[in-house]
Amino acid sequence: MLLNNKTVIITGCNRGIGKKILEVFSENNATIFACVRKVDNSFKDLISNISKKYKNKIFPIEINFEDMDAVKVSAQNILDMNIPIDILINNAGIIENSLFQMTTIKKLKKIFDVNYFSQTLFTQFILKSIIKNKKGSIVYIASTSALDGIVGRNSYSSSKAAIISQANTLSREVGRMNIRVNVISPGLTNTDMMKENTREKILQETIAKLSLKRVASTEEIANVALFLSSDLSSYITGQTIRVDGGM
Repeated sequence: MLLNNKTVIITGCNRGIGKKILEVFSENNATIFACVRKVDNSFKDLISNISKKYKNKIFPIEINFEDMDAVKVSAQNILDMNIPIDILINNAGIIENSLFQMTTIKKLKKIFDVNYFSQTLFTQFILKSIIKNKKGSIVYIASTSALDGIVGRNSYSSSKAAIISQANTLSREVGRMNIRVNVISPGLTNTDMMKENTREKILQETIAKLSLKRVASTEEIANVALFLSSDLSSYITGQTIRVDGGM
């Protein structure tokens, strides 16, 4: 059990990569604050089933990354429980497809509000608890599009590139407190977000160029998050790890 006696916050864990991270971390005995936009009956059933299966504690947290005030309240609610935080997984995010000339500033600001500014604010709050422990790990989920420049994803790629830059800088600022900060940049991953935002022709053309000739499973991304969160990666910080099948 790689996360015995560890408390983790995971954002955006109702589907896709975040949901699989929730499952994998539960399997490794983490206590988890599971953050989602809406704690509905479906999500309550999900975390109840996972918790019963792995016998770990999961606390549902409602958080709206489109509302800065709501982010503050949700973060403070977590801190008020006085449970020391060891690990933060910044996974929540939204995507928008449009060419540069067709991207309105309004859309760009919305993407940055959710993917960058709100996550920055949330991290600032949670970091208070991690600093008290004088040890911890923060993992951001970005994207290979932030590094490669994918046509039609200017706003999404830019917001994820900002996350990578922030993580690099933050890793230097908190390293002396034995807190590590890293980024995972997944390539094509079998999620609803990928299916909804990638045309089949583009998908097949990209797969043909990959060394492994397939998309990633969500578990393959979650396993890297587990590695970066555990003591197995105790000397890794300030890194952006591509999990892209040889893109």
